[in-house]
Order: sequence, then structure tokens, then C-alpha cells
Amino acid sequence: MYSYKVFAKIHSLKGERREVTITRCEDGSYIAEYNGIKCQAILNCFDGEYYADDIYGIIK
Repeated sequence: MYSYKVFAKIHSLKGERREVTITRCEDGSYIAEYNGIKCQAILNCFDGEYYADDIYGIIK
């Protein structure tokens, strides 16, 4: 696993972009950390944007 900072579209902000820390897991999934909340994230390979789901995808 490795982490890096990028700008991602945040679900709770209706797609506004904010800086998040992305962690890529060994299984190929992504975890975003935004405002102290860890949540699921995806990378849209067509536009190169990350999307963080801090509403339904919260990781406890």
C-alpha cells in the first residue's frame, strides 16, 4: 500500500474538488481520507479524476 495527495471530487460537497490523501490497497481498491474521515474512492480512468464517497462509503 502507498499513499499520495491529490484533488478529488467529494460526494458530500456535490462534486467540489478538495485535497485528499489516497491510499491504494493491494487488491487495487482506493481509500480516501478527507477531514479525518476514511472512505471508499474510485479513479475514473477516462478523465483521471478521483471520486470520494464520504456519505455512503465511510470506512469505520
